[in-house]
Amino acid sequence: MNSSERKYRFLFAGGGTGGHLFPAVAVAEKIKSKLPNSDILFIGTKSKIEGRIVPQLGYKFKSIWIKGFSRKLSFENLLFPVKVMVSIIQSIFINLKFKPEVAIGSGGYVSGPAIYGSSLVGAKIILIEQNSFPGVTTKLLSKYADEIHVSFDDSKKYFSNQKKVYATGNPVRQNLGSIKKEDALRNFNISSAKKTLLIIGGSLGAGSINKAIAKIVHELEEKEIHVIWQTGKNYFEMYKNLASKNILVMPFITNMDEAYSACDLLVARAGATTIAEVLALGIPAILIPSPNVAENHQYFNARSLADRNAAILIEDEKAGLKLLEEILTVIHNGEKLRELSSNAVALGKPNAAEVIAEHAINFAVQHG
Repeated sequence: MNSSERKYRFLFAGGGTGGHLFPAVAVAEKIKSKLPNSDILFIGTKSKIEGRIVPQLGYKFKSIWIKGFSRKLSFENLLFPVKVMVSIIQSIFINLKFKPEVAIGSGGYVSGPAIYGSSLVGAKIILIEQNSFPGVTTKLLSKYADEIHVSFDDSKKYFSNQKKVYATGNPVRQNLGSIKKEDALRNFNISSAKKTLLIIGGSLGAGSINKAIAKIVHELEEKEIHVIWQTGKNYFEMYKNLASKNILVMPFITNMDEAYSACDLLVARAGATTIAEVLALGIPAILIPSPNVAENHQYFNARSLADRNAAILIEDEKAGLKLLEEILTVIHNGEKLRELSSNAVALGKPNAAEVIAEHAINFAVQHG
């Protein structure tokens, strides 16, 4: 029986946010395209994004009880050790039943018990770390890993055994960048005669970015700039009245590939998925890292790009003062836009999903 006929089993664990889930989905898509007969199972938390998205994509999904440790004092934190133990037991049973050849952890607290359970049943372990500064779960699981795939060369130094660390890049999904700019502009009813600024702060929104944009949005319009502004669902009611012919204000952009294709300049947080998409598509970007994330990892993500002139970094507390000046300096400067774009592409690793999928398949074949 050849490898395309054998039904190999791949377990994926990671979630809590799209930044942890979608790289895993990108690798799963590649595995499925190469081995259509493969058996793929995701482990996650029912109440988080993976509980909604994974079944929609047609993959099998099992949930465990784990929930992250809150940085605020709460009753939930008292239950944390119990939830960890229950989730480990749940994960062991799921792994014993599924018997994966390979388990792939893409971060988030849910991947801890799930991948530990996979290691106990003898699966080969691959970890994907999206952020420049590795997360706690990745560091805890690193001793069980056969390979660790990081997005940034800077990340290697945080692991004791660097021989199993590969600077592969952050996997992005296959449909990204498939739409032509003129088609994207037409779909947003935007003229190609003007520059287009895209603003995204995550699905819930970014308060400081929205506040800074609200102060300058009409000045941007006066400067002949189209604005596509994703406020996030928490802020849409607050800012929807600022919409006009040239200013599109929406709670959430579902057709993000079109928005990326339409824009000349992006203003965004510096989450790992956004960074990966900026690099994959060569999007000129102004990055404003969120200060409200573990270990300030968004700052390190953005710094990795800014140090290589592949993006512009503005710290969150300076956004209100510096954002307008930076936008106007860059968006009408064709040479600067091209420089940021080409440097981003040079840093990008668009084949990351393919590389990790191939490594996973090779492990499965050896294991089988």
